Amino acid sequence: MLVLALLLLFWAQSARADVWVYMDEKGDAHFSTRQLDERYELFSHSGQGFDTGAPPADGRTAREVAVPTSQRRLQIFFDVSPSYKSVRHHLREASKRHDIDLELLQALIATESGFDARAVSPRGATGLMQIMPATAQRYGVRADRRSTVQAKLFDPDVNIATGARYLAYLIKLFPGQLELALAAYNAGEGAVQRAGNRIPNYKETQDYVATVMRLYTLLKPPVLVTELRSTPQRLRMELPGGAARRGNMLAPLPSTVATNDTTERDY
Repeated sequence: MLVLALLLLFWAQSARADVWVYMDEKGDAHFSTRQLDERYELFSHSGQGFDTGAPPADGRTAREVAVPTSQRRLQIFFDVSPSYKSVRHHLREASKRHDIDLELLQALIATESGFDARAVSPRGATGLMQIMPATAQRYGVRADRRSTVQAKLFDPDVNIATGARYLAYLIKLFPGQLELALAAYNAGEGAVQRAGNRIPNYKETQDYVATVMRLYTLLKPPVLVTELRSTPQRLRMELPGGAARRGNMLAPLPSTVATNDTTERDY
């Protein structure tokens, strides 16, 4: 049962929460843990689960877990989103270059900006992955006579390349603890470290981590579960919940923290 236990552990790591969503006039989806206003409708309930149903009639012990309705609906949101489709190739490139799941990048950007490449937060976090100009400068984005750093971050190629590089650094900084890497992306790694390597007690950060983890869980392909028993039986995997408001801030790296990736990319 070791394989099954590991799979169940993966699902259990995601936070529980309901997911609310609204579609804007451009056809892009925006997600939240709460109904922020009347535009938001309940998308997925935290109690929803995977269920394989009855065992196969031929007695096989390997079965594919059924895809929940919310997973199919979520994929439709991306399939019809013109903003997502226009940057999909940038996500694939960043996924391969930094060895980050494509679905994780999808979930993070959906939470950060709703795939609005022109999004700017009140604090100046910019573009798809809501990057602060100071952070971008640390990763090789330079101002020149033609353009400021913030203006360059409106370019999806620059934004995704920079944000994925920063996320890859955080994943290495907190190995095997994806939720902490996401918390650091939102609040800064210093905040996570000061909290004793835990998610800081900030409502925004807690909601943010729950959002990304929930969407990431839904976007992953169905799991093929192999039971290590001779007698097939019904298997039920609980689908964790979670979602959060969008437009979170990406704090700049503290000047005393050096990144693991020292190669700069000039824009």
